[in-house]
Amino acid sequence: MNSTNDVWNQILKLMERDLSPTAISTWFGDCRVLELQNDLLVLHTSSPFSKEIITTRYAGNVTDAMKELFGTEFQLKVLTESDMPAYMNQPKGAADPFRDERYTFDTFIVGGSNQFAFAAARSVADKPAGEYNPLFIYGNSGLGKTHLLYAIAHQLRSKNPDFRIVYIKGDEFTNELIGAIQTGRNSEFREKYRRADLLMVDDIQFIAGKVQTQEEFFHTFNTLYESHKQIVLTSDRPPKEMLRLEDRLRSRFEMGLMADVQPPDYETRVAIVRTKASRMGIPLPNEICVYIAENVMANIRQIEGILKKINAYIDLQGSGAVNMELVQNITREVIDAERAYTPEYIIGQVAEYYNISSTDITGKNRTHSVAVARQICIYMLRKLTNLTLEEIGKSIGRDHTTALYAIRKIEESISGDADLADTIRDITANISNK
Repeated sequence: MNSTNDVWNQILKLMERDLSPTAISTWFGDCRVLELQNDLLVLHTSSPFSKEIITTRYAGNVTDAMKELFGTEFQLKVLTESDMPAYMNQPKGAADPFRDERYTFDTFIVGGSNQFAFAAARSVADKPAGEYNPLFIYGNSGLGKTHLLYAIAHQLRSKNPDFRIVYIKGDEFTNELIGAIQTGRNSEFREKYRRADLLMVDDIQFIAGKVQTQEEFFHTFNTLYESHKQIVLTSDRPPKEMLRLEDRLRSRFEMGLMADVQPPDYETRVAIVRTKASRMGIPLPNEICVYIAENVMANIRQIEGILKKINAYIDLQGSGAVNMELVQNITREVIDAERAYTPEYIIGQVAEYYNISSTDITGKNRTHSVAVARQICIYMLRKLTNLTLEEIGKSIGRDHTTALYAIRKIEESISGDADLADTIRDITANISNK
């Protein structure tokens, strides 16, 4: 993709999977890209009505396509001709993702399962580096932990635009550190994180087992804490269950306030379905809201996925009518899709854990660390899928005898090797919760 036009054409192509050609031509036909940099996409449309429809109804489709293209979250801004003077006169710079009105305390739906974490997050936003430092929020994927991080940042940014906020995912922290070491920019890397007024690390569990990353984060944590700066961490599990996390980090994570987020109860799920459907402009009868809430119990993202598919159906049919049979089929598809672990997904997760590429596992690299990762990957494929030995071998570029040898070797070693058992447990958790 050599230009913004190429990017925009790719976005439109990806959106064709969920939106009808009529919807795309009607609302996006005259759109052009004004700006694409950092995490911001700015579009221009000639119609104020189109701007309103794109912003309220289709922004999620655009940002989802951007995430698929670039692997990161994007913020969308839509402008009309009347917005152009202010846009042209403003200083150009990095987009501020913490201005996103979708992720505030007001848009977070509170229930018994998340009330404590919500209250803790609000307290931190009201008084950073106060009583709750660090704040450690944990719970399974898709329950709103990242929403709370953004809500904290949104409130602090609103009160003080100059507040230095740094957000990073645990695996991205490792990747940035590796890049800094390779390019000799360690001091710049450290300055970025150690000068923050608020440091937020999402999925901190991914630094466990990475010696140099833990060393760097230990000193970053100490510098910020001693400077009375706020630290907020999220994870899919409490520190005591991060078996490969260094004790000195575990004790620091636990010395502030720990708040867990549980799957929402029935009443909260109904409220979530109704609220999100309303914001997306989807007219859902009460019995359909109740059906979704009764059948999607563990993951808010599944609810969002179902609503997006319902929205796509409305666009394709050109009608606002939604029947129970359609919702039942969509609900089943979304849940089954999230339960399915593809070989590519498992290989990618094992590769990420070991800080190598998927092609290292499937290629001819024979170094000891890659060979171990490859054997564990084969074992995970056997454990988490219904693939035959031949299919497992083929997925990693090997034959079935290699797959059988790897499975037997891991099975023989795991009972007497505590570190290996911990590694298998961590990777399994990462695959299940990411």
